[in-house]
Amino acid sequence: MTMSIAAKHAKGKSAQDKIFGANAAAVAAAAKYGKDAVTNATIGAILDEDEKLVCLPTVEEVFRGLSTNEMIAYAPISGLPEYLDCVLTAAFGNSRPEGYIAAVATAGGTGAIHHAIWNYTDNGDTVLCSDWYWGAYKVLCQDMGRNFTTYKMLDENNKFNLPALKEKVDELLAKQDNLLYLLNTPAHNPTGYSLSGEDMDGVLAILKEAAVPGKNIVFFLDVAYIDYAGEKEEVRKIFKKLSGLPANILCIVGYSMSKGFTMYGQRTGAMIGVSSDKSVIDEFAAINQYTSRATWSNINRPAMRTLATIYSDPELLAKVCAERDYYYQMIKARADLFAKEAEECGLPMLPYVAGFFLSIPAKNPDAICEKLHEDNIFAVPLAAGVRIAVCAVPLKKIKGMAVKVNAAMQAVGE
Repeated sequence: MTMSIAAKHAKGKSAQDKIFGANAAAVAAAAKYGKDAVTNATIGAILDEDEKLVCLPTVEEVFRGLSTNEMIAYAPISGLPEYLDCVLTAAFGNSRPEGYIAAVATAGGTGAIHHAIWNYTDNGDTVLCSDWYWGAYKVLCQDMGRNFTTYKMLDENNKFNLPALKEKVDELLAKQDNLLYLLNTPAHNPTGYSLSGEDMDGVLAILKEAAVPGKNIVFFLDVAYIDYAGEKEEVRKIFKKLSGLPANILCIVGYSMSKGFTMYGQRTGAMIGVSSDKSVIDEFAAINQYTSRATWSNINRPAMRTLATIYSDPELLAKVCAERDYYYQMIKARADLFAKEAEECGLPMLPYVAGFFLSIPAKNPDAICEKLHEDNIFAVPLAAGVRIAVCAVPLKKIKGMAVKVNAAMQAVGE
């Protein structure tokens, strides 16, 4: 008989992360057959054409150039003041929304999501997301005693499914007073989809209509991949749309340094609150700082100092933007080749706009990924299909990959 002394809420918790599991299988195959014989499309990080992990050169130079004191000293719980100021520019660019705004430093983008779930939903509430989603969203909800539900993200024409969103929003607000809605755009993980300006107008119209007196909506916009989503100011225009919303709609922008600064393991991000009501933002700053103290205390000082240094120096920032653009174009070339070959061989694929990943809809993704192992191709099986990390696969290995994925799908009866 298995013994447990865990608290009731912790009993039975276990997470076998499919992404890290798939990567481990790819690493094992590379050790057995050689790296050149293996295609590892599991890694959510930029690898160059030689399959080496990328760090933006200017980011590395600034980071390594920090003084010992900046490297090792504690940071304020809410974040370095210079960081909290500069992270608004990093996130919003020239499209800062009108209203009251505050930022709180978090342990990566994940930390921002954690705080939003904990501080804006009650035990037993349901959090809303699309049916294509980053798996950690659900894990975070379940760990905190929240439910997680989805709506169908794309309609039969592969357009953003506003009617499905509205149906779920109305359904949930009939049962609970607070609704947290997680939306990952632009360069959505795991599909590479991005909402258009018109799509965002539609989303906000639905939320405004549903935000009747006595009901509150927290709209969490996860922009982890925004620095690889397209022209930097163009993709940020959606933020202007967050201006002038009703006081009972709080927008939280989840910003991460993991991708835009290639500082994945430094675990540095921010949650940025936007509201038309000052008291809502004062509360936002206070409760999220409190939860930081109760969770990790404070976060990575040198990473915060790196962002503040770069965004305070136009010359450094110009270099970083050029470096990001180089890798954006590299990833785009890979995705474009995969999409071209997918169309040629008849492989179904969700519409890709930008970002680290693209996705193949499938009924039996686990079986497809297992079949691909026979070709030493390793991808990530998700609930609704297969995720391909084009950020990590060199162009020479992308060539012919769509044909092999299509063959694997046909072999398992898709």
